[in-house]
Formats: sequence, C-alpha cells, structure tokens
Amino acid sequence: MSLATSSATSIIGEPEVVEDGRSLDQQPAWLALKTAATSLHDLQAQDGSIPDGGDHERARALAATITAAIGALAPLFPHDEAYLAASVVDVDRWADGGFGVPDFLDSLVAFQPQQHRVDGLAHLVVFPMYTQNGSRNRFVEAVLCEVIWPELIADIEQTYTNGLFVSLRLIDFTPGYDTNSAVLFPETVAIREIPAFTWGAIFQDREAARFRRVVGAAAEVTKLDVPAGTARLLADQHLAEETFVMWDLIHDRSHMRGDLPFDPFMIKQRMPYFLYSLEELRCDLTAFRACVTLGERTDAVGDRARLVQEAVIFDRIFRFAITGSRVRNYDGLGGQLLFAWLHQRGVLHWTDTQLAFDWNEVPAAVLALSDAIDRLYWESIDRPKMAHWLAAYDLVASALTPHPASQWERGLPDEVLAGAPKGYTDAVLDDEFPLSMFFEALDKKMQGVIASTAGITGRDA
Repeated sequence: MSLATSSATSIIGEPEVVEDGRSLDQQPAWLALKTAATSLHDLQAQDGSIPDGGDHERARALAATITAAIGALAPLFPHDEAYLAASVVDVDRWADGGFGVPDFLDSLVAFQPQQHRVDGLAHLVVFPMYTQNGSRNRFVEAVLCEVIWPELIADIEQTYTNGLFVSLRLIDFTPGYDTNSAVLFPETVAIREIPAFTWGAIFQDREAARFRRVVGAAAEVTKLDVPAGTARLLADQHLAEETFVMWDLIHDRSHMRGDLPFDPFMIKQRMPYFLYSLEELRCDLTAFRACVTLGERTDAVGDRARLVQEAVIFDRIFRFAITGSRVRNYDGLGGQLLFAWLHQRGVLHWTDTQLAFDWNEVPAAVLALSDAIDRLYWESIDRPKMAHWLAAYDLVASALTPHPASQWERGLPDEVLAGAPKGYTDAVLDDEFPLSMFFEALDKKMQGVIASTAGITGRDA
C-alpha cells in the first residue's frame, strides 16, 4: 500500500505505516539517508561545498547512500516521483562535479507540494539549504513530513485563497531542523538562479507545540486565568495545529493584499527593523480581523476562528516578545507593541502581579491597532520612503518607549535627514525599543521554557 492511497485512513499526528509494519521514520532507508546527510555536515563548508579534496571519497560514499535511500523510499511517495528522481540526479551531479557549491534547482522546480494538499499525505524532502531561525549553513538536510489540510481549512481557502500555502507536520529530520526553524521555504535552497517560487511551507505542529508549552508556562508565571478557548488549545495538540493553520493561511496571503506602499516582503530592501515588525504584525492583525468575522459562524470554522484570536494575542505577547536576541528582533518588537497597545487602552491589566484581560473589549482594541497600521500604509503611498520610515517610527513610539540613547527619538540630525537611506538605518540601535520592566521580569522566568522548545514537534507537546 502506498502512502498516497493510504493517507485517507491514516491516524493524524502519527507517521504512516508501510507494509512491513514500520513507520516512515523507522524505515531502514530513511535512517541510512538521515545518517549520511548528517555525516556530510562535517565535511561541508558554509556554502554547502566540500572544499577539501581529501574528503571527497568519503563524500561520494555518503552521496551514494543518499541516492540509494531516495530510490528505495520513492515508491512510498508516488505524488513526488518527478521530484525524487530529479533529486537523485542533482546529488549525482554535485558529486561528479567535485562537490562545489551545490545546485539543486532542477529538483527544487520539480517539487510542487502545493499541488498535493491532502490531509496526512507524506513527503520526503532532501535539499542543501539553510534553515531559517536555525542554521545559516547550506548543508544537505532531509525531512520527513506530512500535510495538515483538514476539511475546515479547505473550506475557508475557498474564500481566503492562498494557492502557495502548504501546512506540514514534522515526522523526522536532520540537525538543521533540530532548531527553532518552523518553515520550509524554497528560497533557502542552494540553486544557480532564482525561479518563480510557487509554494512556501510552515510546520504547524511545531508552531502549535511551542505555543502550548510557552503559553502554558507563562500563564502560570503571570497567574493568568486563561479563557476557555485557550485552555482547550493548551490541552489539545490537534486542535492547536488546525488553529495555527487557519491563522497562517490568512497571514501569509495578507503580505500581498491591502494598500501597500512598498514591496510587502521587502526583498532586497534594507529598512529599519521596525518596518518589518509592523508588516508582520499587520498580517497577524489582518488574520485576527478575518477571524472576528469567521468567528460568527457556528460550525468548526467559527470555533477555530475564535481560537485564532486568542492564539494571536498570547503567542505574540508571551512567545514572540521574549524569544530571540535583542538585536533587531522585529517579531519581538511586534509582541511588545501589541502588549503595550492593549495595556494603554485599558483592556489588559497587570495588577497585584496578576495578568488579566477585559475580553469583551479586546477585539475592538486589537482592531484599532490594525486600523492604525493600515492607515499608516495608506497614507504612506503618497510619502517619500524616508518620510514613511519616520511616520512608522512615530507609530511604534506612540506605545513603546525608545532607548534613552536613541538618535531617532531625539531627532535625526540634518545631515542624516538630507542624506542616503543608509544613514537612517545606521542610526537605529540594535535594541531601539528595549523590553519593559514587565517583559524583563517575564524573560528571566521564561528563558528556560523557551529554550526547551528548540526542535520540538507535535509529538513532544
């Protein structure tokens, strides 16, 4: 029985079982592939090449193990037949060419997971790539994963169309994904030229598992009486995964929609990091707004939409705000901004060392922040770029206190204002908006929990 034909009856959250009774992650061919790819890491330079000729004999043996394993596993993935065949060719060409900088363009173009959004359908993915929020080395990484695409997501995708979006659950992986990386993006793969990207994937089981562990711990630290919906998310990994799929489906498409004064992905643009903060937060709040409307439904879609609203608030506040370094941490800044905005509008309270929300008033306050960002974008269509940057800074600074040494807060000197954009960005401090005293205290109590989520999957939650 192939995975393609058995996926409809698979148990969600567990790997597919093949004929010999062993799950995918226990198949000998997979274990051999995983071991060989991991061993290659010791030989590869950061760009993915293997520069030491003395390592090439060993590398050829490891590459041969990888291609043999792909060939052995390929019948289990008939929907990826063209991709896996191209992957073998790319590995062989890399080896035959003396292990220079790898080029897996042909297999990347052949991999089209967005064409197979079937709940439980498995994929074997092998590429030389770096992993966002993980390793910057373009090492050969291998991932076993499966699609998360329940009927309720297929339902809302008819309205919130996003043909590029792929939601996945991790089964097993090489060390590049034993990290904080929760995405599989084609632009991370080592290739000779940039094709038109047709998909982007997020490991929703990891997102959901991190949320459950961090928010559960933060609720205890802050003595928060979590609402009933969040309590359900903390207790149910499957429910949390579906909630995060809905959130990210709408978030992802929002980058390309609305009154946008600039390339929404800001590719090849160098901007102050708080611009990235506002863009990511804008998309989250757009998803929040959509889920306020969807939450009026009385079916499973409405239920998950109501859960998305709570997930956005708590993931942003508890995890994003204190995760990562304080060096241009744009996601962290977005979490700080959301917290301060809600606090200053009297719907979030930190009193007697206990956190509380006026839940009936929270949606309106969140949507007010969404409106403020949307207004900034709409107005900035008619602004010069640097004027937009200054206006964006004013919006963030209206809720968050800048660093006392901030040049932006004091007012940039005329030579910077009249100069090139680089002068503006150079004047931004690495931690332009430091953590508040609330977040400093929370950070000290939560760092161990946050660190423990590296490499987490849905099975660990």
